[in-house]
Amino acid sequence: MRKLAVSLAALAAAIAAPAFAQTVAITNARILTAGPAGEIAQGTVVVRDGKIVSVGAGAAPAGAQVIDAKGGVVTPGFVAPNALLGAVEVHAVGNDLTVVNPDIGAAFDVQYGLDPASTLIPVARMGGITRAIVTPISAGGGGASFHADDGEEVFTAGGTGGTEAAALFAGQAAVIHLGEGPDPLVKPKVGMVVPFGDGGASVAGGARGAQIVALKAAFRDVRDYMRNKAAYERAGVRDLALSKADLDALIPVVEGRMPIIARVHKASDIRAVLKLAREEKVKLILSGAEEGWMVAQEIAAAGVPVILDPLSDRPETFQVLGATMENAGKLAAAGVTVALEGTGGAHRIRELRYNAGNAVANGMPYQAALAAVTINPARIFGVADQVGSLEPGKDADLVVWTGDPFEPLSQPTAVLIRGQAQPLTSRQIELRDRYKDLSGPYPVAYPR
Repeated sequence: MRKLAVSLAALAAAIAAPAFAQTVAITNARILTAGPAGEIAQGTVVVRDGKIVSVGAGAAPAGAQVIDAKGGVVTPGFVAPNALLGAVEVHAVGNDLTVVNPDIGAAFDVQYGLDPASTLIPVARMGGITRAIVTPISAGGGGASFHADDGEEVFTAGGTGGTEAAALFAGQAAVIHLGEGPDPLVKPKVGMVVPFGDGGASVAGGARGAQIVALKAAFRDVRDYMRNKAAYERAGVRDLALSKADLDALIPVVEGRMPIIARVHKASDIRAVLKLAREEKVKLILSGAEEGWMVAQEIAAAGVPVILDPLSDRPETFQVLGATMENAGKLAAAGVTVALEGTGGAHRIRELRYNAGNAVANGMPYQAALAAVTINPARIFGVADQVGSLEPGKDADLVVWTGDPFEPLSQPTAVLIRGQAQPLTSRQIELRDRYKDLSGPYPVAYPR
């Protein structure tokens, strides 16, 4: 094991060096590609200029910097949906994911408020996560996976004000990378969050049916606006409920270019959302879907992917009475494209791999679970040409593990994002190391 650690440390040093144009080959690794090559019992991954050059059972190319992984496991970097990374530090003091503004609902775009220095990012990275989809939270009806199960309320970073007139839509999600650097944004505007069920009823006046009517009216307004933009500019059209910014933001939705991320839980609500999407001809991603297994065949027939927390099995409300830890396995067995999320999306998002292991323990095939944390979320959010599997030409986002990544005792020994080695430390680890020796006086906080 010590020899392995030394080899992997050499890997990190080699690929972090300025002369990274050099070819690096990771050899003697069990490779879980999550791609067409499947699992390679003992193989080599070749990386150059931030890209994967080759993956296979062959030897390292001549002249390459050879790193012997000595039996370690190599996987693609995990892709975490429903993340809050870069937009929250401590829930109790606010976040940049929730908007209460009568003129900004659909137009809210998380890409403009991301903090690459968030202390949560290194923790998530050490859990093998290299990409994440940062997702807004509806002020009145839930949005991303964060739910106040610890009794916290959802606060905005700024103050609150205005009404919930624009609250049918929580805003637009964005894909980020978790590498070091000033700009984490990879792809903005990858989905429009809409709460349904209890949350949707709450923002629409109290009843589920009212929300469906309001959404249909909103989509009709957007189509009228698209056809009569010139008239709108000279105030020559009827009054529209949404602001111009929201109308513009919803054009890609009604054109089927941006999916709705429907936060929905109950089987009957899922059916209603599927029907709405069919009638309005909009693309759909189901998020939550605790009772999805009860309508799995209908979801599969609609070709709609599902994002879920495989640990969500508590009947906390009447809309999740059918929640079960077998949800992921049953949906996958029905042919649904499933993506797993890390619990809470922020401080516990690092547990994504544990969640995958629990999904396997409750009926999801191992390879399906691997796909659910790699290639499936990459496909759902339109970045599968870059990440999600180990294939030539893709970004070199990969993780070297001491063993099975779904086992809690396994640890990452190297994390590469776009070919660059990432530090395997965090503020929490640095604080641990700072104060773990209590035999003497406390360390000086700020040297003078």
